Amino acid sequence: MSTDLILTNFLSQLTIKSIMPNNLFQEVKTVEESKDSAYYFPLQNGRYEVKPGMTLLDSNFSNHKVDNQLFQIDSNFHDYRRVKLAARSSNLSKYYQTCNYNNSVASSVAELIINRLVYEYPQYFNYLRYDNYLIFHSHLTQETLYLNKNLELLKCELSNKTIFPAYVSTLDALATQIQSDIVVISRNENNENWMSAIHLCYPNHWSAGDKIGKDFATVHLPVAGIEKINQRAKAIVKTMIERKPMVRFAWGLSTDTRLNHHPEAPNGVTLKEWHGRKFDQTNPKLFLRIERQVIWGLPEYDTAIFTIRTYFRDCQIIKRDAILNDKLYKAIESMTPESLIYKGLVGTKQDILNWLKVKG
Repeated sequence: MSTDLILTNFLSQLTIKSIMPNNLFQEVKTVEESKDSAYYFPLQNGRYEVKPGMTLLDSNFSNHKVDNQLFQIDSNFHDYRRVKLAARSSNLSKYYQTCNYNNSVASSVAELIINRLVYEYPQYFNYLRYDNYLIFHSHLTQETLYLNKNLELLKCELSNKTIFPAYVSTLDALATQIQSDIVVISRNENNENWMSAIHLCYPNHWSAGDKIGKDFATVHLPVAGIEKINQRAKAIVKTMIERKPMVRFAWGLSTDTRLNHHPEAPNGVTLKEWHGRKFDQTNPKLFLRIERQVIWGLPEYDTAIFTIRTYFRDCQIIKRDAILNDKLYKAIESMTPESLIYKGLVGTKQDILNWLKVKG
């Protein structure tokens, strides 16, 4: 091995170690701590349910225009960004995977992301299009992406810094400009579907590597109570691809506000330390982890983009609202034994319910 290569590897390891473990463990602000985060509470009926729950993206959830946007960017952007950079630097293949992600689909997804970012946040994003290439700029990250006429990544420029590792595709680069994770689902002429691209730096106990290339039904097999939905898997995928943009919500409970809960612990970190979900009544920390999931179909390419924006609500504050606390209590109480296993609450359900009963 050459001296230059040894030095390069050594510097790479220093870069990784300088990011770990702090940024991989980094927590983000709750909605209540933030001045401009969207507020959602997807437990309005006080029951834990497994259902598609898709409504049109133009539905009103009292968050003004951001309710109708594909992407939601707020003042917490840079904390979210640090988590993505740390995940990529630690092991990009753990967080980004593709499978039969053909050029036309990749181009259409990139075009959708770019157009929506420029339309929804003109103060942050802009682009210039020339005959043979496109230049996309983010004022948030000070990155400039140079893309060819097919929107394939040529290079990225960043003032006074470098991205490690370098972006490997347009999707990788664009996904690192936003506060959402991205999944792309594709379908072929035989009506078979598969996860063709997954950029998942905020995983909630699942991984890109485990799901990539699998169909909708297989991906969702671990979800407790999914059986009836999976019987209609192909019809649901058809809806995702062919209907107007939609939004749905998922929720769970967490004992931290860490975005990255990949099922595999980083090197040098024990699984127990990494896993979380350990509720302690003597020092109670509990958060509602909410995912705003947007489905945007690209029917001409037999594809849909699925975005996941994660928020945390502080259950200490939810407790002060008798109505919200009652809905949360009843929703947890209604979980089946299988759902408790899936959500990681088997050993803590009763302790949490007892804590929610106590006022203050």
